[in-house]
Amino acid sequence: MTGTLITARCHCGSVVITAELKGRGMSPARCTCSFCRRRQAGNVSCAYSSLKILSGAEQLRCYQFGTKTAEHYFCGDCGIYTHHRRRSDPSEIGVNIGCIDGQDPTDYEPMIWHDGVNHPADT
Repeated sequence: MTGTLITARCHCGSVVITAELKGRGMSPARCTCSFCRRRQAGNVSCAYSSLKILSGAEQLRCYQFGTKTAEHYFCGDCGIYTHHRRRSDPSEIGVNIGCIDGQDPTDYEPMIWHDGVNHPADT
């Protein structure tokens, strides 16, 4: 493992995951797609292959829409979005910065926004 390992958990603590940060490190961003702009949660990039669900796999719910490529995961108990598999690169996940142990999302404001409205898969 070459990147930094992070641990993230939902609000009620049922879902706990770990993943390895990609080369950009702790650089959260937001997306402008129809779902993400409503959710507003900044997230960091991690390798999908590094994702481990330590607890709460049975509590995770998945939401998909449109092309059904992206997979948005949230806790079925408390409703908190923990992570998603990216449509732009399915070998990556985005982990909710607000769920990562020891991180305060306000420390990263203003966050950058990625253009999810004009995604190449939509043209």
